[in-house]
Amino acid sequence: MPSNHPLVAIVGPTASGKSALAISLARRLDGEVLACDSTQVYRRFDIGTGKVTPPERSAVPHHLLDLAEPEELFTAGEYRRRAILVLEELRRRGKLAILTAGTGLYLRALLEGLFEGPQRSEELRARLRERSSRFGSSYLHRILKRVDPDSAGRIGPRDAPKIIRALEVRFLAGKPISELFRKGRARLEGFAWLKLGLLPERQALYEKIEQRVEEMLAAGWWAEVQGLLERGYSTDLKPFQFIGYRELADALQGRRTPKEAIRLIKRKSRHYAKRQITWFRKEPGVHWMRDFGGNAETERQALAHVQRWLAALRGEASRRASSESI
Repeated sequence: MPSNHPLVAIVGPTASGKSALAISLARRLDGEVLACDSTQVYRRFDIGTGKVTPPERSAVPHHLLDLAEPEELFTAGEYRRRAILVLEELRRRGKLAILTAGTGLYLRALLEGLFEGPQRSEELRARLRERSSRFGSSYLHRILKRVDPDSAGRIGPRDAPKIIRALEVRFLAGKPISELFRKGRARLEGFAWLKLGLLPERQALYEKIEQRVEEMLAAGWWAEVQGLLERGYSTDLKPFQFIGYRELADALQGRRTPKEAIRLIKRKSRHYAKRQITWFRKEPGVHWMRDFGGNAETERQALAHVQRWLAALRGEASRRASSESI
């Protein structure tokens, strides 16, 4: 194996077939799959988050699923910490690591690192959100302009979440978030990575999304949400913010009709896919493929591309070893 252990990251919008492609590559290249998705870390939220099925997990080992209880706060930093532990284990066993990345922030946190900022303060955030609600986000933006003009120049006056985080860091760390960013981030060390992207034609993707929603409902999504409500989980919890869970809960509790809930889920899923595409198109170094991950031709192209990359890595490692022995 090369000194920089190989890691393949498959990026793309929801329903593009990332899991199918990852499983196909893992079977052919002695790999294991790491989920890179902020929704799939929560236990008992399964069907609507698109987790792989138990038979699929039996066929190929999957990691970084079901890490947190619904009441827990799970961050990109915690994901990075857990992912590095898994990657080191795969390196030790000589397995190819294959990521299925639906959450761009988690992928960036893992590969590029996170800036060393303070932990979240829910109390401070609540106060800032209350001020934003009362006076508007532009009021907080004016405060940010006084205490961290660099960040205020980068963050729009209507982007309340980013304004609140910048103010939180400024007040807790005593330094502007822009200064902490300039100190740099710790990139993932000891691994070389290849990024594959799935980008089907837009209309075909939207049709696949709608079909997938119907398949999830037929697979028991209604019963899953009913079970969560019966267990006493509040719909104020973060996992109920994931697309579909609040909508189905509202329908089950009589706040909207099932037909309205399904229509809303499909629309939100299409909008989410569009946001994912926008994010991943800005991701550097992605080798894009223009079809779904389960397509035989896509799998053939992806396998060939990964095999060439692995061969180049091994060649580079061999040359380096030869030069060091001279």
